[in-house]
Amino acid sequence: MTAASDDQLGFAPEDDAPIPYMARTREYYAAIGYTTPYRWAHYIDAPFQPLRKPLAQSRIAIVTTAAPFDPAKGDQGPGAKYNGGAKFYSVYDGDTSKPHDLRISHIAYDRVHTSADDSGTWFPLPQLRRLERERRIGEVAPRFFGAPTNRSHRVTIETDAPEILSRCQADKVDAAVLVPNCPVCHQTVSLVARHLEANGISTVVMGCAKDIVEHAAVPRFLFSDFPLGNSAGKPQDVGSQAFTLELALRLLEAAPAAQTTVQSPLRWRADAAWKRDYNNVAALSAEELARRRREFDAQKEIARGLRETAA
Repeated sequence: MTAASDDQLGFAPEDDAPIPYMARTREYYAAIGYTTPYRWAHYIDAPFQPLRKPLAQSRIAIVTTAAPFDPAKGDQGPGAKYNGGAKFYSVYDGDTSKPHDLRISHIAYDRVHTSADDSGTWFPLPQLRRLERERRIGEVAPRFFGAPTNRSHRVTIETDAPEILSRCQADKVDAAVLVPNCPVCHQTVSLVARHLEANGISTVVMGCAKDIVEHAAVPRFLFSDFPLGNSAGKPQDVGSQAFTLELALRLLEAAPAAQTTVQSPLRWRADAAWKRDYNNVAALSAEELARRRREFDAQKEIARGLRETAA
């Protein structure tokens, strides 16, 4: 088949498909000198807990991988470079009756095609509050929960997921909406969703890394084909954010079984060229790869010091 015949048949361009984050990440770290490939969490089935109550009677919690802004931890603003010093290493929670300034500079979102200037794209609390007022949901849980972005499957499964479950149970949560940002975030919330679901709390993951979430096998997944950092909708587009959350809630209500994925019909833009860029080693020079290795090593040292302090 030729490109001309593809056009005649109405086919999309070959590269207008979800980004293969696991393969890109593996190739990227090999290119900057890390030869042991990371093993992504992989399951072939998932637990499933149907909603025990109608959504209009359910208490809904948010699980996020965003971090509370701390001015003492360096640049965390829109477009900031990866900031390992802003990471957190234990579960935290926040009062949903109050406004919160959560940022994502501590993780590897798409810094080329989005600028992280609208927290509504990764923290849907305002939209969930609106739905509470409109009686679409019973109520927002009194706390939201921060899940550490952890490369260690064991720590997530044995420490962080049980802690989030315990706090959800204390708050009598019926269902949770989990919103990741970076590639590892998507794995983290997938493991948390599996644990919550296995213990009687219905879940839906809203995310942008389709391969990672489906590899981990979650109960329900709303996939938005957007750059990382926009799992809850487009920036400065309240309509997109409202529509994305509504899709997630409909999936929470209507999924017939575990491992149900729904893809949002929204597109980031008409041109899918942005999908070629994220950690694409073919587009990076040797000098750029070496620079990134130096920066990554420096951030690893910062993060190691924080982990040791937290321990």
